[in-house]
Amino acid sequence: MSDTAYNVALTVNGEAVSETVEARMTLADFLRDTLGLTGTHLGCEHGVCGTCTVRLDGVIVRGCLTLAVQCNGKRVETIEGASDSNELADLQEAFRVRNALQCGFCTPGMLLAAQELLLRGGVPSREEIRVHLSGNYCRCTGYHAIVDAVEATAQARAGSAR
Repeated sequence: MSDTAYNVALTVNGEAVSETVEARMTLADFLRDTLGLTGTHLGCEHGVCGTCTVRLDGVIVRGCLTLAVQCNGKRVETIEGASDSNELADLQEAFRVRNALQCGFCTPGMLLAAQELLLRGGVPSREEIRVHLSGNYCRCTGYHAIVDAVEATAQARAGSAR
């Protein structure tokens, strides 16, 4: 390690983690390379595509733009943690049923972004869903099936499934 290494202590998916990291290491690289949590993908590495989306203290952020040292003392949740807790089970099933994933590369970030919207409660309009997910790129699906899956999950959670 160089002289720009820092000790960080954070909680990742409910588990305390303490590591020494380079000052320039991104959260996405830390999660993937140091902790082996490879569900956080790297696409553009400019914060544009959304494949590196994770939750930091309950709010989605771009893991490629967030430095690991910025997360000291914070809570990070990845797709693995959200999936293992079954928090996303209904949303994941809706994605599967509606073929809202094809290659799957964007799916982890897309699920976390969609869940952030769904946690607000109610049933967002299709336009609200599109706007909320607009920071997450998908090259395969054309988004229609993704919007269908998010809308169906919102309706089911609100007790108004059609």
